[in-house]
Amino acid sequence: MAHTTVIRYTTRPEAADLNARLVEEVFAEISAAAPDGLRYTTYRLGDGTEFIHVLVSEGEGNPLGAFPAFRRFQEGIGERCADGPRFSPAAVVGAYGR
Repeated sequence: MAHTTVIRYTTRPEAADLNARLVEEVFAEISAAAPDGLRYTTYRLGDGTEFIHVLVSEGEGNPLGAFPAFRRFQEGIGERCADGPRFSPAAVVGAYGR
């Protein structure tokens, strides 16, 4: 059974670009490994400081912890954030397309 988690936070303005670069490094590692049972998307909202991550995984726990780039991303998240991060389990109500 798939588990969906939505993570939302706002970075300090001066940390937003660094945060985006760290997220891009996570996606580079995930793409290279191509793990089964994992879907992960990150959005940077219009103001540039707010980020939303959507993690869908088939297993229990957070599979992203296996990636060194994700651990680097997590290391300074408290210093980069002005608000959050906030974690919420989510359920699909409707979807179209992929």
